[in-house]
Amino acid sequence: MKLKLDLHDIFNKGRDIERSLQDIINQAVEKKATSVEIIPGKGSGALKKTVLRFLERKDIKALYHRVEKDSDNFGRLFVHFKWKGKGH
Repeated sequence: MKLKLDLHDIFNKGRDIERSLQDIINQAVEKKATSVEIIPGKGSGALKKTVLRFLERKDIKALYHRVEKDSDNFGRLFVHFKWKGKGH
């Protein structure tokens, strides 16, 4: 299962961005998604930096396997998850 979060509509609403990121990561953990596609958009790169800072938080980083920056599309990131066994 893959999830997707497009941040275009809330790019200038700091709290909404954090909440949306937290929600999609929680959903991924709950549903044992294999990846989450996050679209901060191209713009100035500030939103992408905000997303990357969020993903670097210790509590969040512990939940996923790796982050992949899309080499073909600067405005897109993939967060990959690895699930072991049934109980994780």
